[in-house]
Amino acid sequence: MDEYILITGASSGIGYHMAIQLSEEGKNLILVARNEEKLKKLQEELMTRYNISAHYIVKDLSIVDNAIALYNEVKEKNLVVSGLVNNAGVGTYGEFTETSLDEELKMINLNISSLVVLNKLFARDMVERGSGRIMNISSVMAFLPFPYYSVYSATKSFVLAFTETLASELEGTGVVVTALCPGPIDTGFYNEEMLKANMMKSNKPVHPEVVAEAGVKLLLHGKGKKIVGFMNWFLSNLPRITPDVLMMKIKKNLASK
Repeated sequence: MDEYILITGASSGIGYHMAIQLSEEGKNLILVARNEEKLKKLQEELMTRYNISAHYIVKDLSIVDNAIALYNEVKEKNLVVSGLVNNAGVGTYGEFTETSLDEELKMINLNISSLVVLNKLFARDMVERGSGRIMNISSVMAFLPFPYYSVYSATKSFVLAFTETLASELEGTGVVVTALCPGPIDTGFYNEEMLKANMMKSNKPVHPEVVAEAGVKLLLHGKGKKIVGFMNWFLSNLPRITPDVLMMKIKKNLASK
């Protein structure tokens, strides 16, 4: 039976470019996102150009029940998921007392709750088969929680901690769990307010294709976590040598406009 790599958030950004690069490697794909038009176009392009098998499933994973429904639909189609990329995610920027509670709760559902659901359900199947690879997309903000990104930073800190502990639990099962930790990326993720922040001047966003390339290598062959880019690696290690009070002032200045 053919095996598939499932990518959430596949219609744009990192997920889109990972889909292309994995297709170049001859991998069959299950593409998941909210936008059916974009998914269908990507599916047709990948199947035509790379002669792979590709399915798409439209799901809004900010609704946690949809993560369960996604798993059930994959099982109903008798598709074997040998690789899972939890890429779908959103972020908000602004003072916590002023930002939308509704949007932040949806963010927690998408960045954390649905990610946990998909890890649990697909990891069980992988453990039963004795093989599989899961990659969760975290962020450099997992190491550097930023003011004005309070909830987003916290979700990515959760993703990294969850991924590392799950990877340890699954050692010896044949299932490898990894975390990709990019910094700023040149995608629609960043709105106009985010782009005005000081950190964007000192650590410019990179093209998602670059991050996707690192992600494909980590998913297929790597272990542990991967911080993308030297500057992000350097910043992520600053807290080890910088007092907490000073570090928070530095981060607040970087996050400010």
